[in-house]
Amino acid sequence: MRVAAVAPSSERLARLMTQEIEPLTGPILELGPGTGVFTRALLARGIPESALTLVEFGEEFAVRLRGRFPEARVVQMDAAQLGQCGLFDDAPFGAVVSGLPLLSMPPEKVAAIVGGAFEAMKPGGAFYQFTYGPRCPVPKLVLESLGLKGTRIGSTVRNIPPAGVYRISRQNPLELPIAGSKYRGAGDSAGISA
Repeated sequence: MRVAAVAPSSERLARLMTQEIEPLTGPILELGPGTGVFTRALLARGIPESALTLVEFGEEFAVRLRGRFPEARVVQMDAAQLGQCGLFDDAPFGAVVSGLPLLSMPPEKVAAIVGGAFEAMKPGGAFYQFTYGPRCPVPKLVLESLGLKGTRIGSTVRNIPPAGVYRISRQNPLELPIAGSKYRGAGDSAGISA
C-alpha cells in the first residue's frame, strides 16, 4: 500500500515513460525509483549511470538501488522536500521521471513535489509521470498555480493495471513556474540522507 501499486511497473511502461529522453537531455532526476525499472530503461536509452540522481523515500529500496546502480547518486528523502533541501542547486536536471503515486497524495504534497522538481530543472525540461487514472495525476489547479501544463503522451494496456503517461512542462518553457503559489512549501519534513 505504501508504494500504491499491485505489481512493479512493466518494461513497456518504462519504455513509454522514457521514450522522449536522450543522452543530450542532461542529468536526470528520478523520483520514487523503487525496484529500478525506469532506471534500467533510462540506461537502455544511453543515459550514463553517473548522470542519474535517484530520490527514494524507502530505506530498503534506497539500499538496493545503491547496490544495483553504484555510479548513480541515490538520495533517501521525501520528494516533497525537493524545493527546500538545496541538494540540487549545483546542476539543474534536463528531465524528471516520476514513479510516485501522485493520485494517492493530497494536492498540497503533489504541488510541493512537482514545484520542487521544476525548481531543480532546466528551462525546457519536462516531468514524466504515469497514472492509472483517466486524466493527468497533477490536479488542474496545481498545474495552473505553477504555470505548468500536462500532455498525455501515450498509454499501455501491457501493465497491471493499464497506465497512461503524461509529460508535464512549463506553459512558457523559458520562464520559471510562478513562485509563491498557495501550494508552495507544502509537504512532510522527512529526513534526507545521501
